[in-house]
Amino acid sequence: MLLQPVIDPVALHLFGPIAIHWYGLTYLAAFGFFILLGIRRLKHFPFVQMKEWTRKDVEDILFLGVVGVIVGGRIGYCLFYKPGYYLSHPIEIFYVWQGGMSFHGGMLGVVVAEIWFAITRKRVLLQVADFVAPCVPTGLAMGRVGNFINGELWGRAADPSLPWAMLFRDDPTRLPRHPSQVYQFLLEGLLLFVCLWWFASSRNKQNYKTGQTAAFFLIGYGLMRFTAEFFREPDAHLGILSLGMSMGQWLCVPMILGGAGLWVWASKQRQ
Repeated sequence: MLLQPVIDPVALHLFGPIAIHWYGLTYLAAFGFFILLGIRRLKHFPFVQMKEWTRKDVEDILFLGVVGVIVGGRIGYCLFYKPGYYLSHPIEIFYVWQGGMSFHGGMLGVVVAEIWFAITRKRVLLQVADFVAPCVPTGLAMGRVGNFINGELWGRAADPSLPWAMLFRDDPTRLPRHPSQVYQFLLEGLLLFVCLWWFASSRNKQNYKTGQTAAFFLIGYGLMRFTAEFFREPDAHLGILSLGMSMGQWLCVPMILGGAGLWVWASKQRQ
């Protein structure tokens, strides 16, 4: 059995109450990875043949995506996880410092940002989605690193004989648990990135179909998140829902089905 490493969530104390947190640094790392990978994506088909795609587009998509993640993530959390509470306390929707973000809400926010970008730049929406998708998993991986450092979103109780079962410092039950943040880092972060980047970079004039890369992301993330949820502790106020599934798993179902439908549709289209 392992003990969660004692890591101060504050990476650097500056002066007074001002400090730099590790969680903030993981976000900066995520943004940096997006820029680097986005520049590499400009060399992939079909973007390498499109003069209108430039580094400025990568920076603009990142800015719009960050806004979409923050706004969509917060609204999604309020609607998906605590709708009754926030309907009664609407002003607290803006209390972002209290925590509470939803990946699935953030993803919807990114979709809105992509739609805005596509309309204002006169681009094909699904090509924008194809461009962005392979650049996302490294950001998700960095977010899970922040979760682990903060000792939050830990896993379900694990067999004490499991070699990597972990005691989390802020867990009042003191039960050995699955380090689900690490599972998600490996699955929907690293593994999804490797598979998606390989797929996207292998597209060429003969096998590229608009929308397939975005569909790959939807299916891949949905399946990996669905799997990881079996080891992640459900939200205390929700617990396990119908059919023995968590809210995170239920939110993955339309994601997987939508990705499968998009894949089938894209496969039937001409290049």
